[in-house]
Amino acid sequence: MAVRAAVLPAIGAPLQITEIDLPDPGPGRVRVRLAAAGVCHSDLSLSDGTMRVPVPAVLGHEGAGTVVAVGEGVEHLAPGADVILNWAPSCGSCHPCTLGEVWLCVNALNGAAEVYARTTDGTDLHPGLNVAAFAEETVVPASCVLPLPDGIPLTDAALLGCAVLTGYGAVHHSARVRPGETVAVFGVGGVGLATLQAARIAGASTIVAVDVSPEKEELARAAGATEYVVASDRTAREIRALTDKQGVDVAVECVGRAVTIRTAWESTRRGGRTTVVGIGGKDQQVTFNALELFHWGRTLAGCVYGNCDPAKDLPVLADHVRAGRLDLSALVTERIALEDIPGAFENMLAGKGGRALVVF
Repeated sequence: MAVRAAVLPAIGAPLQITEIDLPDPGPGRVRVRLAAAGVCHSDLSLSDGTMRVPVPAVLGHEGAGTVVAVGEGVEHLAPGADVILNWAPSCGSCHPCTLGEVWLCVNALNGAAEVYARTTDGTDLHPGLNVAAFAEETVVPASCVLPLPDGIPLTDAALLGCAVLTGYGAVHHSARVRPGETVAVFGVGGVGLATLQAARIAGASTIVAVDVSPEKEELARAAGATEYVVASDRTAREIRALTDKQGVDVAVECVGRAVTIRTAWESTRRGGRTTVVGIGGKDQQVTFNALELFHWGRTLAGCVYGNCDPAKDLPVLADHVRAGRLDLSALVTERIALEDIPGAFENMLAGKGGRALVVF
């Protein structure tokens, strides 16, 4: 069956909106009709080669939709069920999985190397980050599909598949923000806005949002920021001035640039904690000297997928949504059609907006 999709023909090439031939689901697989897909900066990182992906590929890893059909052996899902796509399913048996660190599963992205569909001229296509959500429909392993919790709008639920899990997990699982602590969030894109909401939910007292764009202040404050700083070479000093010259307890970096990571670290107090969520390239080298590492006693930690277990964390997030503590729609700066995805990529490159949501 032919469906429309956004195909990345080669690394560095523009996306092409075209029809692809999508097969019926085989054993252990599920066919999903997409309701929405979020346009995440990670998709941009895949398209430009920052993160490696087999090509040609259909990108898009943050999505929600309705099950159309299931293959043999799939018993926990049925046609008509509303679901969220999980781009990093854990195998349950590798070393990190046995330690409970399912977000570090070494087999999570094996599916991205598979051929899951073909172009109309017969060219093999790979599913970018397993789920190929930039398409009207997709076929994925059953492990990539999670039931949508009750009471969550299907379209907005797409954001739970990456941005919200990542931002929430960075605050609650990686940095482990405690009530009354101070937090700085660097980068007010989709993940940054989710992180600001998560910091508010955690009970942070002062929440500082940092971004290069002054226009994002309103978005940041609506998400929970109590202070807003336009990024400059004085950012760390400005943050210390807002926190009795101490620095924040926790900084969360959502950009993936060496200068931002270094500034986030410098913005924390002695003994402070910095969590890096942003995905940077190999050329982004961050340096520290041995004396400052000793003297400041700060910690710097990477954070993959919010250090989350989606199966366990999605019901928690759903409770926050239903209670009004977490506003998914506040993360969406524009709702677009499939053919508008290339324009959304350009907006990300220009540092505009929070999260574009493709609505099918």
